[in-house]
Amino acid sequence: QVQLVESGGGLVQAGGSLRLSCTASGRALSLGRMGWYRQAPGKQRELVAVIYSGGGTSFGDPVKNRCTISRDNAKNTVYLQMNSLKPEDTAVYYCNVVNSLTAYWGQGTQVTVSS
Repeated sequence: QVQLVESGGGLVQAGGSLRLSCTASGRALSLGRMGWYRQAPGKQRELVAVIYSGGGTSFGDPVKNRCTISRDNAKNTVYLQMNSLKPEDTAVYYCNVVNSLTAYWGQGTQVTVSS
């Protein structure tokens, strides 16, 4: 079993920045893909960004060129840096981690961008 602790959400003005963190804990971790998805009210959950164990990354179209994702394997932590935030970025952001081929979701952290 893997536990995920997310942090860094909150209220920010349009044009601002936020950094989200997600730390995984559990026994005998073998973390593969780590990343973030988001879900706005009335919308489907969508990809924000993922980073693979080898360092490759993939981004969702809405945030491309405005986000960077990184990981610290020693800390079992993935980071999402979001810049130039827009009101349409308002959503609950969920951490997603694959451990030994099983995917786990965090509880989500609210990001609200005011205009």
